[in-house]
Amino acid sequence: MNLLPGVEAHSITTSRLRTHYYRSGPSDGIPVVMIHGNLSTGRFYEHLWGDAPDRYLFIAPDMRSFGRSDPAPIDATRGLDDWAEDTRALLESLGIDTPPHLVGWSTGGAAIASYAMRHPAASLTLIDPVSPFGYGGTHRDGTPCQPDWAGTGGGTANPDYTQRLGSGDRSSEPLSPRSVMTSAYWSPEYRLPEEREEILVDEVLLTVTGEDGYPGDLVPSDNWPMIAPGTRGILNALSGKYCNWADLPDLEDKPPVLWTHGSNDIVVADGSAWEMGTLGQMEIIPGWPGEEVFPPQPMVTQIRDVLERYAANGGRVEIEMMEGSGHGPHIDAADRWADIFFTFLASI
Repeated sequence: MNLLPGVEAHSITTSRLRTHYYRSGPSDGIPVVMIHGNLSTGRFYEHLWGDAPDRYLFIAPDMRSFGRSDPAPIDATRGLDDWAEDTRALLESLGIDTPPHLVGWSTGGAAIASYAMRHPAASLTLIDPVSPFGYGGTHRDGTPCQPDWAGTGGGTANPDYTQRLGSGDRSSEPLSPRSVMTSAYWSPEYRLPEEREEILVDEVLLTVTGEDGYPGDLVPSDNWPMIAPGTRGILNALSGKYCNWADLPDLEDKPPVLWTHGSNDIVVADGSAWEMGTLGQMEIIPGWPGEEVFPPQPMVTQIRDVLERYAANGGRVEIEMMEGSGHGPHIDAADRWADIFFTFLASI
């Protein structure tokens, strides 16, 4: 697999599924579990481990329907609970019974929040996480724009991209997995070394496509844009109909939280270019009912609102807005991000 030095790849059958994971560090080290985002795998973290402090054991699984883990279906009605419970089962199978430090990028951010709302965690590091009210279709307070959550879920995926993903397209054509990765996963000004880019394209193309994976199913709606979330697959799991971590501030035992966010993120943003409210406002999706009915989702503002409430309720929150970074500051500003992250861990 051409892994970076010090990184190992393993698979283990847990109580829930066969999970493929990457690891680095001493087996008796402090566990740090890193959960990837949508349309990626655990390998999107391995570059951070070479110069990491040697007291940590890093574990980065491929989540269900991604990478080399079992292509188990995603029950969207549980939000990201499938991912959270898969992580819990992995730790149990590895014999790790101490609360882990959890890192979650994008979709993984919602997954680690779900984990912490059900199981002890030593800390949470959120990298450009999905909003506490899911992806798309909400007002600032989390109220849905449409009663059936129309405009969110599996039907919002671009069919051209989905077809290219399923067919293993490695081209640089618009809407190819490579082009989306290099233009949206991190700052478009940043370029990976050619060999590394090819490795990560390989990883993206391992995504399971269809109704049980990416993007999921959909149901027709009488509300704009005439599609509503189904019950299967990853994009439905991200709909605010099912995905909600806004109650995190109500935890009795609050793990310290670090939130890092790229200032140039176009995926998770106030007015994300990938969200139906923004696309309607831009007249890319016709028939937009207007800002009063379906505004662009203020994702970053919603994250800040919830984390400010977390702090007001006695939790510790650190926030780093990373100027010039895109959706993945742990990649396009890896050295700076790692310094922030390891300083945070050392302070706990």
